Amino acid sequence: MSNVVKLTFNPFQENTYIVHDETGECIIFDPGCNSPAEEQELVKTIDDLGLKPVRLINTHCHIDHVFGNQFVSEQYGLGLEIHEGELPVLQSVPSVIKMYGLPPAKTSPDPSRFIAEGEMIRFGNTELKSLFTPGHSPASLSFYCEKDRYIIAGDVLFFGSIGRTDLPGGNFNTLIKSIKEEYYPLGDDVAVHPGHGPDTSVGYERKTNPFLNS
Repeated sequence: MSNVVKLTFNPFQENTYIVHDETGECIIFDPGCNSPAEEQELVKTIDDLGLKPVRLINTHCHIDHVFGNQFVSEQYGLGLEIHEGELPVLQSVPSVIKMYGLPPAKTSPDPSRFIAEGEMIRFGNTELKSLFTPGHSPASLSFYCEKDRYIIAGDVLFFGSIGRTDLPGGNFNTLIKSIKEEYYPLGDDVAVHPGHGPDTSVGYERKTNPFLNS
């Protein structure tokens, strides 16, 4: 059985996820750690759980989700994995940081490989299916564990809300289509682990989310 550990980092209150199973292997999704203290919190969590990171994955490449890419890559000797369509977003990070008036951040490494739509992401005894869910960003991926009934959602769907669509590459209609075509068929019981805020479920959002029922 796989388990999802959430850590919340940086001024954007971004959720970083460590997904692990009984083998001790784990994937680090969207490391947002942006200070030495946050980096050490990530390392301590991994050490305390006795885990071995084996993959580094970004659901998408907005600044708050990639701050810790370089640290994680160097700390654990991991290559970065993203969807190829997110490469321009990743490459724009230094200029976006300046636009927000933030201090310079560590530069993310280039991707070592690209994740295809529908690809099975494997570690330990666990499989996650990559779902192509653009709309918040041009090529955002979500990761679905059928066995344990959850999604690592990035900024696609939140508790009572959805990802913003006014950033470059965003599109409201595309995002709604992604949610309804990729999430709804999975079942109402599927837990959603979003990039910001508390967990939710497909069924709760399908029934109550104002953006999905307008």
